[in-house]
Amino acid sequence: MSADATQTQPPSKYDRLIAAARAVPPTPTIVVHPCDETSLRGAVESAQAGIIRPILVGPDKKIRDTAAKHGLDVGAFEIVDTAHSDESATRGVELIHAGKGELLMKGSLHTDELMRAVTAKAGGLRTDRRISHVFVMDVPAYAETIFVTDAAINIFPDLDAKRDIIQNAIDLYVQAGFGKSPRVAILSAVETVTSKIPSTIEAAALCKMADRGQITGGVLDGPLAFDNAIDEEAARIKGIKSEVAGRAQILVVPDLESGNMLAKNLAYFAKADGAGVVLGARVPVVLTSRADSPRARMASCAVAALYAHARRQHAPTIAA
Repeated sequence: MSADATQTQPPSKYDRLIAAARAVPPTPTIVVHPCDETSLRGAVESAQAGIIRPILVGPDKKIRDTAAKHGLDVGAFEIVDTAHSDESATRGVELIHAGKGELLMKGSLHTDELMRAVTAKAGGLRTDRRISHVFVMDVPAYAETIFVTDAAINIFPDLDAKRDIIQNAIDLYVQAGFGKSPRVAILSAVETVTSKIPSTIEAAALCKMADRGQITGGVLDGPLAFDNAIDEEAARIKGIKSEVAGRAQILVVPDLESGNMLAKNLAYFAKADGAGVVLGARVPVVLTSRADSPRARMASCAVAALYAHARRQHAPTIAA
């Protein structure tokens, strides 16, 4: 590609997201067990971009050896030494409780190891809100940044869990600066309510919950099939008239299996990048995959940092 072509190429959705995160102060971030090149590089590059201010939690020697092997400079970062990944997860959560960080970021440990510490009844980071995951996806063929939830935490969420999953996603969308009153499509296999497909009944109930103020801040419609959620012509052909149909910004899936398949289809067939954030805990949790591109990793940090910044700005102040 020529230099002229590169200069005229418009910035991607993720480029704009990263630029927005660089415009606010770096967020103190606890990086749990960054002991391989991918996870350590993600933390270092996000710090160099001015998005986060990391504290690295893990075996000191292993982190420094990884940094030296791959030419990464960790000299400016605090390292909290631990013996193994389980201890790294526990210590990371303790540092959040101690006020050392406003984000938690997954390193090279397994997701379930980190989330076990986050969701622990004693000493974890639970709130009264259900914990859920959002994929923030940059799909080249779609005008909007699209959220997919929940495709990583809740396997078969019930109605109450789905209420929290939707509210978490709406809160992230608004507070991270994507816009106001996001259009939320509650997906199923069809767009009509039928007792033969329970997810259609739950979709209708969730829309009524929004009508009654049990879900706030967004515009909901469902059940919607995927095509008429994201394609206006498909919605027109089916005779669906709503603010959401054909223009969805948040896609709420029936269960983890369908959500995971949808997100990976978008990633591999539509060449979408997917940033991942866990919500509903005391702080946002950045979940990354070994297959994530460096830009997707930085975008995950950017989304979480913008959300943490908004939460900080709206935190109640205590009078002296």
